[in-house]
Amino acid sequence: MTETPSTDRAGSVRAGEELDAAAVSHWLRAQGVTLDGEPTVTQFAGGASNWTYRLEYANRDLILRRPPAGTKAKSAHDMNREYAVQKALKPVYPAVANMVALCHDETVIGCEFYVMDRIAGLIPRRNLPAGVELGPEQARQLCVNVIDKLIELHRVDWRAAGLDKLGKGQGYAKRQIDGWCDRWDKARTWNVMPGRDVMRWLKANTPDDVATCVIHNDWRLDNIVFDARDPTQVIGVLDWEMATLGDPLMELGTTLAYWAQADDDRFILSMRRQPTHLPGMLTRREIVEYYCDKMNLGPGNWAFYEVYGLFRLAVIIQQIYYRYHHKQTRNPAFRQFWLLANYLIWRSRKLIKQSGRGN
Repeated sequence: MTETPSTDRAGSVRAGEELDAAAVSHWLRAQGVTLDGEPTVTQFAGGASNWTYRLEYANRDLILRRPPAGTKAKSAHDMNREYAVQKALKPVYPAVANMVALCHDETVIGCEFYVMDRIAGLIPRRNLPAGVELGPEQARQLCVNVIDKLIELHRVDWRAAGLDKLGKGQGYAKRQIDGWCDRWDKARTWNVMPGRDVMRWLKANTPDDVATCVIHNDWRLDNIVFDARDPTQVIGVLDWEMATLGDPLMELGTTLAYWAQADDDRFILSMRRQPTHLPGMLTRREIVEYYCDKMNLGPGNWAFYEVYGLFRLAVIIQQIYYRYHHKQTRNPAFRQFWLLANYLIWRSRKLIKQSGRGN
């Protein structure tokens, strides 16, 4: 299969995470999937969440997703839910990959898994893929297309798509604040500030939901596939494991927590996971204005959504650090995560002060 040099590729399978490709091939053929020969198997980087493999057959390019080994909480790695969400969305939201088959039989490879067609394209990570350069106008167009694709998702008729049981609906904002505050308390370590004032402020300023829609819940550039021939065009959206029904402005807040712009301080830019600092990229303010105009929504107390996004990210980072602190993982990359958590709490306090709404 011919690909451009910068097309997103998988790498070697990590030790201890080998896949029984013959068993998968046998099972897929039993489901009526036509496959030529046996696949070349590679694995995508990551692995903190579900493990993702590429199975490249002579006639079919497939992706297999499965939970990590030893997973206990099925709710956190629910293959059935992840598969069902994408299968229901595909007819009304074409950016979702085509679902091929879902396996409940754990005797095949030792766990449930599902298989989908691969969307071949470019995935920006901390930087643009090798060989890809965008001028300011192209960078701006990329941003607009990404936000338009988010708006398209938020406009999906979830009832008509059969997704009415995807979430609990109204009250999403309050449930999120209560849940993330509880997770913060459980993940705190001695070297991280309590953050009580931030949590009190979030609870005191939680608005009613502005709407209920399908939200992706992890909308970042590294979960988006761009056309290799025109890197401004979105052709796919990946990683739907956290998708639910929720408030669209809450999703926008979490999205912008990852959006580091060129005039941010050095600490924010050091945390950057996507190339949103490049000349021409929209600022957070421009994104909020563009999104709210297209969705015919007022931003309301936008400070609430922005602080929520930062606090949620602080909790996620602190949960990872908690595992490192208690020697549940030895990955040295997590050693300084407590500093990031503290910084995000400090930045939340700064935004609260700037909002003029007090604590």
